[in-house]
Amino acid sequence: MSVTSRYREAWEGFWREAPDEPGAVFWDAEPALTAGLHLALFEPHMSAAGLPLVDLGCGNGTQTRFFADRFPRVLGVDLSAAALDHARRADPAGQVDFRQLDVAATSEAAQLHAEVGDVNIYMRGVLHQCDAADRQPLLDSIATLLGDRGRAFLVELSEAARPVLMGLVQSPAGPPPKLAPVFAHGLAPAEAVDAAVDEGVEAAGLTILAGADLPLASTEFTPDGARIELPARWLVVGRAA
Repeated sequence: MSVTSRYREAWEGFWREAPDEPGAVFWDAEPALTAGLHLALFEPHMSAAGLPLVDLGCGNGTQTRFFADRFPRVLGVDLSAAALDHARRADPAGQVDFRQLDVAATSEAAQLHAEVGDVNIYMRGVLHQCDAADRQPLLDSIATLLGDRGRAFLVELSEAARPVLMGLVQSPAGPPPKLAPVFAHGLAPAEAVDAAVDEGVEAAGLTILAGADLPLASTEFTPDGARIELPARWLVVGRAA
């Protein structure tokens, strides 16, 4: 199967209207607060040296470019052509191989695996906001891409993030400016409960090898100047040893 047309169109609309400026998107925090922290947690679990790294759901490529300085081959993959337009404009040196891919279509994942072999995967904030029907196919595709040797680092908003987001959206002052477009385009963050993610990983034939809670930094701030962080957790998954 592939993602619903509604979901695809929602992301195309969001990224077409998103500014190019760094930090203009709600979750586009600088890598020192995101990918840098995550890589320190992920690297000890990368059991096979030299595998390509795939940033799955790379968006405008901010985190992907960070990885490109640290791995010999990095691919940024996203469903949205408009997101990849942003990513390529921000990468004039062509450090990253950016590709449009519907990862919920397991045939597309299989085709990429046939080309590049086993990979390690970084995926931040995709499962929690995708349509429920797409979550298991997406996890199945991750299993295909990992093969026998790869590991995936998944970062997802936890179910505890939902009331925090609703509080921001329903604030008397209105939602923070960078969060408002997410809901305006019909995207629905923090929809996946924690147990459903864990069950989906197991159903894909993968094992949770490590994990913990770690807040996810945004690019928005409260009126008193505090950075908004959302409850989240990270998982390292792969084939059981």
